[in-house]
Amino acid sequence: MAKPGRNDLCPCGSGRKYKKCCESKERSRASGRLMMILVGAAVLAAVLVGIASFTGERATGPTRVWSTEHGHYHDASGTAVP
Repeated sequence: MAKPGRNDLCPCGSGRKYKKCCESKERSRASGRLMMILVGAAVLAAVLVGIASFTGERATGPTRVWSTEHGHYHDASGTAVP
């Protein structure tokens, strides 16, 4: 069945023009699906970033070790870290 034109009678049988009856309902349904897909993709991306932050190695710099005798952190090579 062909999609009715905007000025054709609505196929639902209301007697109104398609643009004043069911066209807006179909458009809102389509935009709702798109929004649902976008939100789902954003949630999936956030979950993947969260998982990667816990499982990946931290490449932010040298390993820091607390020195009790000096009272501050040192990197693994022995240089003081402010």
